[in-house]
Amino acid sequence: MDNSSSTHLASGTATAEYDRLIARHHAMRLRRRLLAPSASSGGDFGYADHGSGDGGYDGYGGDGGSGGYDGAADQHLIRRDLHLVAPLSELIDHLYAVMFRRRPYLRPLFPDSMEFQQTHLERIFHHLIEHLHQPAELGHTLRQLGRDHRKLGVRPVHYEAFEEALCAAIRHRAGEYRTEELEAAWVRMLRFAVGAMVAGADSALTEPPYWHAVVTGHERRRPDLAVLRVRTGEPYPYRAGQYGTVEHPALAHTWRQYSMGCAPRADNELEFHVRRTGPDGVSAALVEHTAVGDRLRLGPPRGSLLPDGDARDLLLVAGGTGLAPMKAIVEQQAAHRPPGRRVHLFVGARDRADLYDWQALAELGLHKPWLTLAPVTAGRLADAVATARDWRDHLACVSGPVGMVDSVRRRLVAAGLPLDRVRYDQALQR
Repeated sequence: MDNSSSTHLASGTATAEYDRLIARHHAMRLRRRLLAPSASSGGDFGYADHGSGDGGYDGYGGDGGSGGYDGAADQHLIRRDLHLVAPLSELIDHLYAVMFRRRPYLRPLFPDSMEFQQTHLERIFHHLIEHLHQPAELGHTLRQLGRDHRKLGVRPVHYEAFEEALCAAIRHRAGEYRTEELEAAWVRMLRFAVGAMVAGADSALTEPPYWHAVVTGHERRRPDLAVLRVRTGEPYPYRAGQYGTVEHPALAHTWRQYSMGCAPRADNELEFHVRRTGPDGVSAALVEHTAVGDRLRLGPPRGSLLPDGDARDLLLVAGGTGLAPMKAIVEQQAAHRPPGRRVHLFVGARDRADLYDWQALAELGLHKPWLTLAPVTAGRLADAVATARDWRDHLACVSGPVGMVDSVRRRLVAAGLPLDRVRYDQALQR
């Protein structure tokens, strides 16, 4: 048998195994509904016992609520013995190695380079452990994560393979010090998280998992920065100040977050401001290898930089491509501004040449006495903002590099602006 035949056979076997598992998952879900049509999700989050006679889980279900889950108790157990499986990066390395070895058909669901994926999972594990004592609040975040994971083609049956691999990784890392108590705490945490994620995915069945978009404009404003315009075939339901995830065809299953740089438009055209962060990856592909007519995919819009129902004057502070959501908010205010609201926009840059979209902002600001534009090209942006005036009656929105966001937030809070009125998107702080 030649290599091509062997590859084709292996691919066919993996596909058959995948189809068999999906069919089993749907059959077990149907059986559960027929046998217990009015059963409550309760505290077990809709899971069957591991290793049951029917050959595995009957699917991750439940409503994603906290139910009777004692997250604080598991948090204590996991923290107490965290050193046995640490560092988490090595636990995750082994987890993925086991999962792809045992379930090779799952590998195509992930990007070729697993570096970002593994870092992302480590961040999620830390977030789970840190907030496990607040299952209700944590569940809200996880339900949103589950909605987002639909674009990856993730199904509940895939979580079964993940749990199996996690248990194997815990046993490998902890070795002779591994206990049933420790493994059970990790499994309960995972099942709680998956229950919420599946509930989030189920709640979004009427929402597309992703939107197809065609590039209608691509302008290199600097060697490392481009402003892209794209048009979706159907309305993309976002609000000014939100962000979406973008997939480039050259990097399948690799999604990166970018804020929309314009308010929603009737022609379904959106704008993204992209800075190249490395020689490879999505940002390099979007800046250097994208042209008008190319096709992208957009994940569901997320974020809540500008809350609804707050009519205070706005303080907007942007650095780098953090200008994108602020530009969108200014456009939105131009169309739908609460009576009397004033808007102050500070944009930090190294020099005038670094103000890559200032012309568009200046044009947007024409004949708008309620809008004040302030470029800051000398000194620290945080100092310039904090000393400009008294901001205590304002609502502040901050976007840009992590260090800049942190310094602006600290200065504003020190100057008397309540912490809950200094808004920023944590998901974009990478």
